[in-house]
Amino acid sequence: MASIFGFRSRDPARDRQTDLQRFDRLAKLFDQIGAEIEAEKTGLENRYRSTAANAAFLVEAMENGSASTDKSSDVSAMTGAILNYERRIAELARQKGLMKELRHSLDAIVDDGDGRSGSRAEHARSAARS
Repeated sequence: MASIFGFRSRDPARDRQTDLQRFDRLAKLFDQIGAEIEAEKTGLENRYRSTAANAAFLVEAMENGSASTDKSSDVSAMTGAILNYERRIAELARQKGLMKELRHSLDAIVDDGDGRSGSRAEHARSAARS
């Protein structure tokens, strides 16, 4: 486009395409981080269940007399680990929620910038998810 001052400005369609490409990269990053958070959370949940089961069996064995009461320090260590798992899992759940909110906000920006929820906005979302 030419202006009255003799310099050219970019075509708005080209600007919009540049924006959509940038938003696609950002959406992919949010999705990648969300997947990393979910993988860490899943691993911790598995360790949490395993540690909780081991602690329960050890306590039961101590109560039945089939394990030494000297193992109480092991139970204490497992209890500490379980509490740490719970804190970290809660933090990861919070982070995952934040990633979902950011992703939703990004989708809204793409829709608003498009002026409708039309094909370009849907294309940006579907490209970002793949």
